[in-house]
Amino acid sequence: MAEKLVGKASEIADGDRRIVFLGDTEIGVFRHQGHFYAYSNTCLHQGGPACEGLIIAKVEERIMPDKTSRGMYFSDTQTHFVCPWHGYEYDIMTGEFAGDRSRKLRAYRVVVREDEVYVVS
Repeated sequence: MAEKLVGKASEIADGDRRIVFLGDTEIGVFRHQGHFYAYSNTCLHQGGPACEGLIIAKVEERIMPDKTSRGMYFSDTQTHFVCPWHGYEYDIMTGEFAGDRSRKLRAYRVVVREDEVYVVS
């Protein structure tokens, strides 16, 4: 197994990310709600830098029982990151593509030892 030091946990704020190389592989490491998540930085669409775009709350549409829309709103429970090339959105906690949850980015294990964060392949 290969490991790459991402940085000190105390220096990575909640809601922040780091991009690191593990060999030739580019990986995005996110800190979200106190946990670390790591994914391949290669978008499923056309290979763009999936982990480098906006980090936003999932946008949802409120549909009423009569099938009319009550408008769009931001989710209180789900956060996405957006590939800056063409807007593909991924769930920050699973790496799943929001448009088709059966597709997702490759995930990497993150280990925290003392105050140091490592990504492992």
